[in-house]
Amino acid sequence: MTLAFTEIGAGEPLVILHGLFGSGRNWASVGKALADTYLVITVDLPNHGASDWTYTVTYEGLAEATANFLTQHDLQGCTLLGHSMGGKTAMTLALSQSELIGGLIVADIAPVPYDHDNLAVIEALAAVDLSGVKSRDDAEVQMAEKISDRMLRAFLLQNLRREGDGFIWQINLAGLKASINDLHGFPEFDTTYDKPAVFITGAESDFVEPAHHEEIDRLFPNSSVVDLTHAGHWLHADNPKAFVQAVREFLNA
Repeated sequence: MTLAFTEIGAGEPLVILHGLFGSGRNWASVGKALADTYLVITVDLPNHGASDWTYTVTYEGLAEATANFLTQHDLQGCTLLGHSMGGKTAMTLALSQSELIGGLIVADIAPVPYDHDNLAVIEALAAVDLSGVKSRDDAEVQMAEKISDRMLRAFLLQNLRREGDGFIWQINLAGLKASINDLHGFPEFDTTYDKPAVFITGAESDFVEPAHHEEIDRLFPNSSVVDLTHAGHWLHADNPKAFVQAVREFLNA
């Protein structure tokens, strides 16, 4: 399993894991903002970006791939930051192989199952007839029939890659569809991650509710919650200055 990655800066390592349908490039601006003090490594998780694909996608598998990446690149003891699916991956790794992670930053996700409609997004992307697509605009016209949110379409279109005279999706739609129930869930753990952790949430997001705090406290007893104003689920894009400041405060503590 080979994971694609980019790195910028120098100093103590901060490894960033993106969310579902994303890639490391989504976090380039955050990496650039922190590169004055830290070595920031943005990873493409399996089945996303330029990384290898798998037949099935589970948080245990994503965590194991991340663990192997950290070991291969001598990053044991790094701070691990994960957003959404990447946050669940980071939490899974922290709870199963805590010795690999020196600190944990979880962006707008909780260690609980969710009832989301990501299957509809996967099916909308799979329904695009790529044989007739000559540009991203062509693909967006087809996507608009099933995905009304223009900003969401723009985000998803980052996964459309030119190959030869045409385009392909660089995310593993079949694997993600087959594993959607696992991706909406979260593994059960009796272990805890006792090192420092922070959960950074968007005040305008409903992904981390007050009812989730009990489970956060149980699994991550040395954690705190920071709520960012003027931010939804994509809090690093909605309020990047406040997000970077919250990350710095945790890293400098």
